[in-house]
Amino acid sequence: MPKSWRDKLSDDKDLPKIARIPPRLQKSWGKGTFVIPRPRDVDAIMRKVPPGKVITIKEICQKLAKKHSVTVACPITTGIFAWIAAHAAEEAAMNGVDEITPYWRTLKGDGELNPKYPGGIERCKKLLEEEGHTVVAKGKRVIVKATS
Repeated sequence: MPKSWRDKLSDDKDLPKIARIPPRLQKSWGKGTFVIPRPRDVDAIMRKVPPGKVITIKEICQKLAKKHSVTVACPITTGIFAWIAAHAAEEAAMNGVDEITPYWRTLKGDGELNPKYPGGIERCKKLLEEEGHTVVAKGKRVIVKATS
């Protein structure tokens, strides 16, 4: 039987791992060290985002880098773990859990809604608008309009 989303979320896989940034990634990540976080560390940050607020994967990476005293957190694994957290939250909700990770408040690095979250763009848009956000189409992308 395949692992549940909640099992995937709690599987640390010997993480976090800290390493030197390889030369091939230094152009985009800079020089120094990086961390591959644990899935539940990403989930913990996502859980703290209050109604009416949003966070991006880039901001989660910054928080993780600071926590682990490194230059950067891997944005690829951070995004994957946010996706796992989203599906684990939806799985928990389907099993009657009331307080779940508000995954719809976690946006892609550029403020775009994540179409891979449960319910896709439509569900995330609905939940964000219910919390007072303005969600707009920008070309093919759907983003949360920044408030001034």
